Amino acid sequence: MAEPEGRRRLLLGWSAWRRTHQAVAARCRKASRAAKRAARHALGREGPPETAVIVPEEARLTDEQWALACPLLPPQRGGVGRPPNDHRVVLGGILWVARTGSSWREMPEEFGKWETAYRRHESWLGQGLWWRILQVLGEEDLSGPATKEP
Repeated sequence: MAEPEGRRRLLLGWSAWRRTHQAVAARCRKASRAAKRAARHALGREGPPETAVIVPEEARLTDEQWALACPLLPPQRGGVGRPPNDHRVVLGGILWVARTGSSWREMPEEFGKWETAYRRHESWLGQGLWWRILQVLGEEDLSGPATKEP
């Protein structure tokens, strides 16, 4: 408190603001924990939700479709570092998003991480490959987040 008057008022004001902010944050954390606890309790009584994401069979690439799309894709990198995700698996995930109209985050785990599929889709879109892939697969009429025209 040996500070000049203006500095002392600033420090006391900041301290009061900080204590108030910490109290609000603590109340929010407590409410959040209570809501999560209530949700877990409700799920325990009623069972899991019935609306699980079902992977449509049509999202999987057939061997014929893969044979058509494979020559268009850039070569898989490899040899050094982490092995890359297989183009076929990732393409299946991208097509799943396009065909179902779901968000990227809802993509089933069997297609790999949604972030990988999104980045690869954006890369292929930027290179002009995405529309060629759709044309080869006969799916130019797809509508959804994965089919923005370049």
